[in-house]
Amino acid sequence: MTPVAEAVRAVKARTAVVPDVAIILGTGLGALAEALQADTVLPYADVPGFPRPTVETHAGRLLLGTLGGRRVAMMQGRFHRYEGYSLQQVAFPVRVLRALGARTLIVSNVSGGMHPLWATGDLVLLSDHINLLGDNPLAGPNVDAEGPRFPDMSAAYDPALRQLAREVAIDHKIVLREGVYVAVPGPNLETRAEYRMLRALGADLVGMSTVPEVITAVHQGMRVLGLSIITDTCLPDALEPTSVEKIIAVARGAEPKLAAVVRGVLERL
Repeated sequence: MTPVAEAVRAVKARTAVVPDVAIILGTGLGALAEALQADTVLPYADVPGFPRPTVETHAGRLLLGTLGGRRVAMMQGRFHRYEGYSLQQVAFPVRVLRALGARTLIVSNVSGGMHPLWATGDLVLLSDHINLLGDNPLAGPNVDAEGPRFPDMSAAYDPALRQLAREVAIDHKIVLREGVYVAVPGPNLETRAEYRMLRALGADLVGMSTVPEVITAVHQGMRVLGLSIITDTCLPDALEPTSVEKIIAVARGAEPKLAAVVRGVLERL
């Protein structure tokens, strides 16, 4: 039995929910889980192959239930390369979620904002990404049953889902920015020179997650929607020190906007 099949068997033994949509919650974004009508809550320790999150606010639970009229599998916490995990380990849960039945993936994160006209607390729709993690979750032997050896990434973030998110944001009078996310290894925040470089490369946001999960989801034919909350401004000539506590506080303050957009998208799928 493959590791994915073993994890799927363990989950199915605990729930009858077959998810249509998978959601991954990032740092400080656990409150959306409270809106889920949960049928089953599984600690990651109960799912074979799932790593253990070591980051504050990443609860490490897989919730299955309904939200916005859709059957949902929600990861309350994710994994990162800086925790010592390979990108294959980071992305493993996405393979499991797809094998459970999910065909759509919604990823959320917090990020540093490098666009000079955007502010902390802004909600951003991801239009594209840049992978600077130095590795790829698809490296190694390809599993042809899961996806092609060379998956196309020209529309990694589904255009139709992005349009739905824009429409929901307008209806809720939520300002929704749109931009490019760059993933870096971390765990330190970037220097002034690195922010200048990343901005010159074409990135509007910087973070340490999301990209491995998105690459894996696209490889398996899933539709992807990405949303980010700017928790600190990263303007090299006006850079101020920040902390995890400040980042989490901003994330929690802006999370109702994220929750409203996610729920609205689910209701319109």
